[in-house]
Amino acid sequence: MHVALEGVLEACDVAARVATDPVEYVRRERDPLDAELVGLIASSVAFGNVKALRSKLADALERIGPSPSLVADDRDEVSRRLRGWKHRVWIADDLARMIVGARAVQRAHGTLGDRFALDLAEHPEFREALASFVDAIRAAGGLDRVKRPSARHLLPDPRGASGCKRLLLFLRWMVRGPNEADLGLWRSKVDASRLLIPVDVHIHKLAKNLGLTERATPSWATAEEITAALRRFDPADPVRFDFALCHMGMAQQCPSRRDAVRCEGCGVQPVCRHWATRQRRDVSGSRRTR
Repeated sequence: MHVALEGVLEACDVAARVATDPVEYVRRERDPLDAELVGLIASSVAFGNVKALRSKLADALERIGPSPSLVADDRDEVSRRLRGWKHRVWIADDLARMIVGARAVQRAHGTLGDRFALDLAEHPEFREALASFVDAIRAAGGLDRVKRPSARHLLPDPRGASGCKRLLLFLRWMVRGPNEADLGLWRSKVDASRLLIPVDVHIHKLAKNLGLTERATPSWATAEEITAALRRFDPADPVRFDFALCHMGMAQQCPSRRDAVRCEGCGVQPVCRHWATRQRRDVSGSRRTR
């Protein structure tokens, strides 16, 4: 398994994949405060078709302007610039409140990373620390007072059943690196060993095929279980495989069964349960592939 995972990392054309990923927009920022805000925006709207979400993300960032951390000090101006923006279930007011709240947390603590480090110090359990971080942004922007489900969904509560894939993606960008994919802005504040893997549909399907989890939904428990399995291969950086695995899953359209066409060239095919079982049968002679 470890050899297969390392092979996927080595084969991944990170630069080419970043060009199709929401993190590309985060990496354009030179001011760390702007990068934090754009990272939170980009990860929070990372839902659904990648091409569509990148288009909506680009639209939102163009409306906000070149320095989000400056604009976000003015609640009315942020709302004015985003008026009419919409992506799936989220409307302009949801996004504006999150941005204003995140900027208020930056002003109060210096950076979002400093606030999260404080949450980790006060709440040893990672899940509760992240929940406290979300609480602070929600309260500062007024998201906690909005009754629309969409507003609560934009920044989900880690205490619930959600796997919080988008929040965990934001943390990966901020903590890991710096490298071709992740920025590493918080590397001195948060230990990468504490991160959980962001479980989207691609990671979930791959993880089930690799026997890293048997859970049916991409819940918080699923993220913990997959991360625990990956931690065996890299205790200091268990989510190191996330970017390469996710993009391989997207490229392969990883199926839930043996598929000679779609599985062609898959880097984890030798350890996939759909193929490994057949291979063992072939070797034993008890059953031959027709």
